[in-house]
Amino acid sequence: MDDGARNRWNPDDYDDDHGFVHEYGEGVVDLLDPNPGERVLDLGCGTGHLTAEIGSAVGPQGEVVGIDRAAEMVREARETYSDPSFQRADARSFSAREPFDAVFSNAALHWISDVDQNRVLAGVADALRPGGRFVVEMGGSGNVDRIVTATLDELDARGYDAIHPWYFPSVGEYAPRLETHGFEVRHARLFDRPTELDGGAEGLANWLGMFGDSLFSDVPDDERAAVVAAVEDRLRPDLFDGETWTADYRRLRFHAVRDSE
Repeated sequence: MDDGARNRWNPDDYDDDHGFVHEYGEGVVDLLDPNPGERVLDLGCGTGHLTAEIGSAVGPQGEVVGIDRAAEMVREARETYSDPSFQRADARSFSAREPFDAVFSNAALHWISDVDQNRVLAGVADALRPGGRFVVEMGGSGNVDRIVTATLDELDARGYDAIHPWYFPSVGEYAPRLETHGFEVRHARLFDRPTELDGGAEGLANWLGMFGDSLFSDVPDDERAAVVAAVEDRLRPDLFDGETWTADYRRLRFHAVRDSE
């Protein structure tokens, strides 16, 4: 995760209880189709599993660099993998010492606000060689809408102020943005991906605990469990089958190429 400045990241819980993030991301690696000898940047690398997979594909003649804003994620990635290189950096302000053949990102860009997206895209364009590709999956329009709506409604009913913490664009919104920064969009798709949450009956609470800090920032610690339980009650008829919670994920996936001129 590259942004999420108000979110507290626990790398062990992230890998143990939310492994679907990098498991589903393997399909995005297939879209990237890394080649031996390429230089690839993984933007928002998290704990580095997909970065390492890309590193295996580019081989010893290539180079992969993973960057993430969260120091604890970078630390975990370095402890798990001796190679590739992992660096703490902000997607909104990073700079590349030499051009990359590709920039890859999975489940990270939606943590960056609407107003900062242009800074990210300008940085990616600068980091890519002419003709280099930008391959991304992020939350798309309507992603976890039921979960977010139920949480915001419950917080509002209890007198807490909260706002939607993520940026989930549509294809029609994001493709022109890419084109403005000199990218040709080769592939763009918004799709439903209902996602079973690990942890059984605790799955939704675990998900909110991992990803929802910014939603609950005004809630005292001793009241948070009661709020989460009330959110579960709101969502149980639609998202819980008695054994497993299923989050209403929608993903935006695209492959864009930097103009050669």
